[in-house]
Amino acid sequence: MAKKAIAYFCQNCGYESGKWMGQCPGCKEWNTFVEEVIDKKSVSNAGKATVHKAAEPTPISAITAMDEKRETTKMSELDRVLGGGVVKGSLVLVGGDPGIGKSTLLLQVCKNLSDQNFSVLYVSGEESLQQIKIRAERIGEFTDNLQLLCETNLATVREAIERKKPAYVVIDSIQTMYNEEIASAPGSVSQVRESTGILMQLAKGLGITIFVVGHVTKEGVVAGPRVLEHMVDTVLYFEGDRHESYRILRAVKNRFGSTNEIGVFEMRNEGLAEVKNPSEYMLSGKPTGAPGSVVACSMEGTRPILLEIQALVCHSFFNNPRRTTAGADFNRLNLLMAVLEKRLGLQLSDCDAYVNIAGGLKMTEPAIDLGIVLALISSKKDIVIDDKTICFGEVGLSGEVRGVSMAEQRVQEACKLGFDTCILPKVSLGSIKKTDGIRLIGVANVQEAYEAIQNRGK
Repeated sequence: MAKKAIAYFCQNCGYESGKWMGQCPGCKEWNTFVEEVIDKKSVSNAGKATVHKAAEPTPISAITAMDEKRETTKMSELDRVLGGGVVKGSLVLVGGDPGIGKSTLLLQVCKNLSDQNFSVLYVSGEESLQQIKIRAERIGEFTDNLQLLCETNLATVREAIERKKPAYVVIDSIQTMYNEEIASAPGSVSQVRESTGILMQLAKGLGITIFVVGHVTKEGVVAGPRVLEHMVDTVLYFEGDRHESYRILRAVKNRFGSTNEIGVFEMRNEGLAEVKNPSEYMLSGKPTGAPGSVVACSMEGTRPILLEIQALVCHSFFNNPRRTTAGADFNRLNLLMAVLEKRLGLQLSDCDAYVNIAGGLKMTEPAIDLGIVLALISSKKDIVIDDKTICFGEVGLSGEVRGVSMAEQRVQEACKLGFDTCILPKVSLGSIKKTDGIRLIGVANVQEAYEAIQNRGK
């Protein structure tokens, strides 16, 4: 009996080695190598000389650039994240935690596309036809333009795609597909890499748009080799707590649009519903007359989002005071507290500090610095910030409040939701032409921001 060939692959970057290693030489990650069986048939011709046809380069001036053709999914939040719609012949990877709603989202996309008389093929390797039908009945009525296939053999799936030639294909999920020419198990590095390569050839060769569902690891990234994300055109992450009703769709890679846009959805019994105004949702339930609470404005792509920043500062009974953040950067909190203590003389070294962004969103934009600073001051000094006051601005180590981009759009969003006062960087005042009656208070440093909330405080 012939001895099976064994190789080791890095699950993070796909690096191949003849022996197990603790650290990957390619990506420098530890304990990522897995053992796989190599089929010698697939490499039997590797040593034979092959004559290749000479490739002829094309001058760039001879190439005609054309705008990519997009089709709307009838889901404005998804179209926003994709850059205006689905590009024909693209390969889109959708990742997320189990039970977050990836399959529900794509099934709703299939319904909308089939209602527009596009032929859609939904390939499931995890659910039976009856299970998909039960989920589809909760979403609504489907036309016969949507066809279902329960299969994990990639050769069978490829034959069905080439025979039916649908406009759109959904693969749920890539980790369940297997290629018979690869000896390793489904979900392994080799299987995921080869399966994605075949799907990419189908998408580009036949002009078919393919959505691929990917499982994620405990670190929150798509399982499998990192090359998987490099091969596809767009990578979308569906985020949120599965026990909460709201979900965030975020693009981390997009060859046809911006990677800064987000889409907000609400999970309901009948499926996912779009949240047209995330700011209104983020501010729902905001307490009135409570110190330590302030409304700030952050930008996600071209969309301004108003959010409530909460802070709780209290005397610590431990030698090392606690610092906790939810939705904000922990190191940024420590930096801002050091700025307040040095530049404002606020005694915080013996205090516990807790900062929370209400609603479950994670924000890293520096424009929320001023909101965190004012929330900390409000809680420490027991000052109630007026409910109709909003703020934004970046805070530097010298205590200065620096300007941020798209200041006018932030002010307009505040006007839309009924705010009458905005505390913002003084350098940004000149870029705002239209105020709609809102009072603008420009501040140059944290001392002036402190005085502004003192004058507005109750």
